[in-house]
Amino acid sequence: MPHFVVEYSDNLHEQLDFQPLFKALHEYVVSTGAFPIGGVRSRAIRCYDYRVADGREDFAFLNLSLKIGHGRDMALKQEVAERVFEILCNWMTPVTDNGYCQISFEMTELDPVLKFNKNNIHPLFAAK
Repeated sequence: MPHFVVEYSDNLHEQLDFQPLFKALHEYVVSTGAFPIGGVRSRAIRCYDYRVADGREDFAFLNLSLKIGHGRDMALKQEVAERVFEILCNWMTPVTDNGYCQISFEMTELDPVLKFNKNNIHPLFAAK
């Protein structure tokens, strides 16, 4: 953890390069000291079927979800959420300066009893 999941409308596809966003998000969350680099992952999901507002073809959306493991205090979660949204909005500026787009973000803390994972990447970074 954390996991960044972006869903975005198909009409944004040609305008977006996700690697700079993912790099900035990964570097930021790791810099907090609260998230190990070996657990950070990001992905983007292109949505071909969508409708924004009244259905105008040039209306777009992008939603970023951040899933984190349980146990961090509210002050840290709020700080991280605010900074992640700032990074996202700054990255989206070329789109929002030239068109109409709904940008949203939410952070979800996963239940420690109901979350399962296996990750053999952590040991690669533990030795550093």
